[in-house]
Amino acid sequence: MAFDTLITGCRVIDGSGNPWFRGDVALAGDRVAAVAPPGSLPPAQARIVVDGTGAVVCPGFIDIQSHSIYPLMVDGRCVSKITQGITTEIMGEAFTPAPVTGRNEGGISTQIHGDAVAHWVEPSKGWTRFAHWLEAFEAAGVSPNVGSYLGGGTLRKVALDMDDRPAGPGEQDLMRRVMAEAMEDGAFGVSYALIYPPDCYADTDEIVHVCEVVGQYDGTYITHLRSEAGEIFGALDEAFEIGVRADVPVEIYHLKAAGRDNWDKMPRVIERIEAARAGGLDVTADMYPYAASGTGLTSVLPPWAMAGGRLYENLQDPAQREHIRAAVTRPDGRWEAMVSQHGEDGVMPIGFQQAENQQYVGRKLSEICRMRGQHWFDAVCDLVLSERQSISTIYFSMTEDNLRLQLQQPWIKVSTDAGGYDPVWGKPFGPVHPRGYGTYPRVLGRFVRELNVLSLEDAVRKMTSAVADRLGLRQRGLLREGMLADVVVFDPESVTDNATFEDPHQLSRGVNHVWVNGVQVVCDGAHTGATPGRFVRPWD
Repeated sequence: MAFDTLITGCRVIDGSGNPWFRGDVALAGDRVAAVAPPGSLPPAQARIVVDGTGAVVCPGFIDIQSHSIYPLMVDGRCVSKITQGITTEIMGEAFTPAPVTGRNEGGISTQIHGDAVAHWVEPSKGWTRFAHWLEAFEAAGVSPNVGSYLGGGTLRKVALDMDDRPAGPGEQDLMRRVMAEAMEDGAFGVSYALIYPPDCYADTDEIVHVCEVVGQYDGTYITHLRSEAGEIFGALDEAFEIGVRADVPVEIYHLKAAGRDNWDKMPRVIERIEAARAGGLDVTADMYPYAASGTGLTSVLPPWAMAGGRLYENLQDPAQREHIRAAVTRPDGRWEAMVSQHGEDGVMPIGFQQAENQQYVGRKLSEICRMRGQHWFDAVCDLVLSERQSISTIYFSMTEDNLRLQLQQPWIKVSTDAGGYDPVWGKPFGPVHPRGYGTYPRVLGRFVRELNVLSLEDAVRKMTSAVADRLGLRQRGLLREGMLADVVVFDPESVTDNATFEDPHQLSRGVNHVWVNGVQVVCDGAHTGATPGRFVRPWD
């Protein structure tokens, strides 16, 4: 039998969690043709032979929380992800660019990426079905496989736009119909980010009604909890309730206990999840290996201030601004008051676009306030008005002790919560969270090799088969004969994340080779330019 590629002399970690073994791996077409004892596959039968001595070969990593929607429009190579070993990007937290139907008028925003995505604007207005945008990505050429949940915020915009009110019976029926169409198109389920508008305007009953449809198609409800801080236990209870009432599996995005006052809650959070699992609920979670989160600066403001798309109008209105000030300076616990939780020293805006604001990039909010001579609330409001965007921001909200504890849980998976970039074009757009460059090497290097928090085999399982099982991807996630050839070769002794909060646009090292659907996309650590990625659906 002839092979396209033969990888020799590696430690094989097949993704199941089983111990590694020495072996050779052959690829033919888009499949794993053989996993065999060392030396049993003649090199003469292979078109290309890769010496894997000292390296690990394993399945490609699957990122269940990717934010590469816009980055893939800029650059289909997804360099910072592929060079981590990520071969499949699963998107859709709260937002998807399709379907464009109902009150969702669609159209790609050029606010952040400007001319780099301008050519997508008109085509995107025609994405009337969920599948259209993922089909467009595949046709344009992408290096990783791409799939998605339907964004709950997008679904709500279809029926209610940005209205902060309960959905009426007709609006609920519309959301259920659109949800069913998305599942038929290949969505993995529905995703709500319940601290952000418009998702946070949805009550539990509304989400249950949507998730009942998801359950009928064997999909998953995946959620950014309504609280990751002081009200985290109530937020967990809501997620469990949705799972039970809708009879649908539950996945919790980026599990955390945010804010110093809440760090001691993580053991009880884990106990709550374990109890729900013991009671029969299929609930799991994922996480990124950093003690800082990343979202917009507008997250320090109450969600109701953004209702109806009137945020900027409200910030300019003196009476409304004072109303908002009262809410953020005396929070009532019904929303995540970020500055109250983390302090001004725990908030670092990084995503400024206007020239006059570049002096603030990477400075803590406390320092920005001193420079401007303003109270933090007024500084935030004026900066948001100046930028007319949410302003990407780092929140130093977690503790590494909890990261270690979470990684040890068998039901935890690894995710990035980030998009894929290239330092060449990424730097001009400004800093990003380093997780977009370093998540998987950080787990393998710091938490496996340096800290011995978990075994190498279990770490790989959390990046591969555990994710594939959650998504229902039957032909990915394991390195076995007949599986699709998403394959990674990395050096366990050198794999390292280089990206930092101060200098994030740095590629990781130690991931030597990557194949997607049998096509090599990374060779000796460098992107080959190949774009063999496919639109993946449940049960693919």
